[in-house]
Amino acid sequence: MQSSDKILVQWLANRTAEAGVEYVVLSPGSRNAPFAIAFDANPKIKTLVIHDERCAAFIALGIAQETQRPVALCCTSGSACLNYYPALAEAYYRNIPLLVLTADRPSEWINQGDGQTIIQREVFKNHAHTYLELNESNFILNQQTEDNLQNCLNKLHALWKGHIHINIGLNEPLYQLSAIQHFDPYTPVTEQSQTILPDFSLLEGKKIMVLVGQMAPNPQFEQALERFAQKSNVCVLVENTSNLHSTAFNPCIDRSLNGLDLNNPDFHPDVLMSFGGAIVSKRIKAFLRENKAAMHWRIAPDFPDMDTFRLPTQYFNNSAAEFMHALQSNCPELNQLNYNGKWKAIDYIAKDRQALFETNPALLTDYDVFASFFELLSGPCVLHLANSSVVRYAQLFDPIPGVRYESNRGTSGIDGSVSTAVGAALANPEQAHYLICGDISLIYDSNAFWTQPFPKNLKVVVIQNKGGGIFQIIPGPAQSALRSQYFEAVHNTSPASVIKGFGFEVLECAAKPELHEVLFKFINEQNGTQILQIQTAQAENAQTLDQFFQFLKQ
Repeated sequence: MQSSDKILVQWLANRTAEAGVEYVVLSPGSRNAPFAIAFDANPKIKTLVIHDERCAAFIALGIAQETQRPVALCCTSGSACLNYYPALAEAYYRNIPLLVLTADRPSEWINQGDGQTIIQREVFKNHAHTYLELNESNFILNQQTEDNLQNCLNKLHALWKGHIHINIGLNEPLYQLSAIQHFDPYTPVTEQSQTILPDFSLLEGKKIMVLVGQMAPNPQFEQALERFAQKSNVCVLVENTSNLHSTAFNPCIDRSLNGLDLNNPDFHPDVLMSFGGAIVSKRIKAFLRENKAAMHWRIAPDFPDMDTFRLPTQYFNNSAAEFMHALQSNCPELNQLNYNGKWKAIDYIAKDRQALFETNPALLTDYDVFASFFELLSGPCVLHLANSSVVRYAQLFDPIPGVRYESNRGTSGIDGSVSTAVGAALANPEQAHYLICGDISLIYDSNAFWTQPFPKNLKVVVIQNKGGGIFQIIPGPAQSALRSQYFEAVHNTSPASVIKGFGFEVLECAAKPELHEVLFKFINEQNGTQILQIQTAQAENAQTLDQFFQFLKQ
């Protein structure tokens, strides 16, 4: 078997596989043709061809998210690489490892009027963990070259992951073949977490709040946190994107805060511990910034200077499970206060009230869709949540055991929601995947439906409310006279029509009496239609949500 005749490319392809990369997502082009040839010839690499580079990058993100392993991207020269940027920023803020290989013209032709030449050197520098420039014209494979590459690739296995960028200048001809070369083996280095711990005796007699943001399922951490949550001084707040399940936790933060007297000091923490990534709830951020804890321990692998809550913060890059086990071994007496009981009581009351809430029987609203969907869904499966109103509605319902929740909360952008779900489903074809997506998000990322093969294990629910529903329910734009034109971007485009253009069948629902039956069939039919469009009452959605929160307070 043969590979590209470029030793530089063969060497990079070999080292990419040895760095633990199993998937390479390629977008068609000429300048990166040597990489397509080399990766196709490498038996350790699975290749996936995605034409739209923006979709390609989010699909790679979804694969990396699902496999918990680094994924490579490779594109041609010019503006192609710029389309990667939204997904690379997401990876940077989500601690997801991507290897970005951008083929380039030889450096002497940059800014010389030649075709497909832009300045690709360090083009992602604000969000890349490291960068390496390689040029075929002056390439020499020696120890220094090996060390430079290995130092770069080792970042894929650091505690704080993200993307690394390698830009490669290649000369023509680009399609020549030669025998596969042998290179000495390389073993990647995995960074170890630190063992520095706080003085746990400082917790004694304090009201302790544990707040957990987005994270992958972590059974060891979950078990240790559940034991800690039995302490009466401790309350644990999680979101469904935290992927933590226990009756000891408060799982619906906004639902709890809605019934809370925010000025009651009994609920204000003395100590805040935070784990994981992004927090969806704006209410809890505002609550903690207003009612300041005396100290904040942040346990995470990334962003040591992050100060989300504007508190005196100590940073620890221990793993979450290691930290909790150390706390268990050194925990002072934490059963002097009823802090846990107070928080659980408001959660129980809100949950009981929610079960009694009824919407207008003549209208099909966004709330109805989520209420029915979460009633009918069961695990095991993966549920992908698009951003804006979708991920916020989802936080109002208890997490479902056996369901893993995923969402692009690194940058909280609407781009790439469909593509990320597609990538995750492709990487795990034996697992059922669902995506709930708004109409704007889906249309924005509609080229994801161009993917071949499209994963058969992914089902998509698109909520057609003819605009960005988030702008009806957040302060500011909701009261603006310019909302419909400039913020909500009201439209008459049918996502179903867009999807049908890619050859898909689309099931449609627009009447409330049909919703439960249609959703039941859609979720449970194994080989049925993969796309369901539900049209909701655009003008009444925000009003229904406001009625829901008012009802919980009664």
